[in-house]
Amino acid sequence: MAWVESLQRAIDYMEDHLSEDITIEEIAKQAHSSPFHFQRTFTLLTDITIGDYLRRRRLSLAAKELTGTDTKIIDLACRYGYDTPEAFSKAFRKQHGVTPTEARKGIGKLQFYNRLVIQVSLKGAEPVKYHIVEREAFQVVGVKRAFSCENGQNLEGIPKMWQEVHQNGVNDLLFRVNSGQIKGVLGVCVDQSAVRPEEMDYWIATECDQEVPEGLEKLDIPASKWAVFEVRGPMPDAMQSAWKRIFSEWFPSSGYEYTGTAELEVYTDEDPSSPDLYSEIWIPVK
Repeated sequence: MAWVESLQRAIDYMEDHLSEDITIEEIAKQAHSSPFHFQRTFTLLTDITIGDYLRRRRLSLAAKELTGTDTKIIDLACRYGYDTPEAFSKAFRKQHGVTPTEARKGIGKLQFYNRLVIQVSLKGAEPVKYHIVEREAFQVVGVKRAFSCENGQNLEGIPKMWQEVHQNGVNDLLFRVNSGQIKGVLGVCVDQSAVRPEEMDYWIATECDQEVPEGLEKLDIPASKWAVFEVRGPMPDAMQSAWKRIFSEWFPSSGYEYTGTAELEVYTDEDPSSPDLYSEIWIPVK
């Protein structure tokens, strides 16, 4: 459970520094994790970004002070990270539905978000189906794009990238040049936060042991031990559900640790809406 404890430690750090300007690097360090991996894990488990969590908690505490003390609105704005009372009022109204002045007068109902506590679900009725594979280094070819992980920008940009490759023919090309052990088209996440803070590279690619086709780039995947998870069901819900179960159920009890190198999602050319669609998630572990 050390992984869960480190995640909770990072959340406690956020709570202890809500009135300060903290960075994702400082938060992730508490969990002994890279910014990319911590943000991804946090969002998978909570369905909100770190930025959303901090904003909700700060505005919840601001509302509590606003209605329970005589602290000036301008002082609350400054304490919780807003440069002007106007900016604070706009954010406050977006969350609570009323302005700070109206809230102080008792108008409307406030939305208070409680401190987050991670609870891990250890279930046995529905097994997480996986097997372990050890592979030497191999090559994938495809197209890549850099995404910021700040405020979930990657979660918005990646689906648009998939739409583009289906429209411009790249997806069909990748199926044609597939010649490796992994059959299908891959979504590959590569953490770049060590060199580009809060950034990742996302590849839409395929395993290919031949020369790099024109118009595509090459990515070398290092030798790794992989946990390969079976995913059943229509996209994107089945894939998202599988990721959540892996991090909330499998990792805390499996004895394996995430190594931080590239992760793979494997997609076939079957009907993506089929309830029997087969896909895979490959995670490097130790």
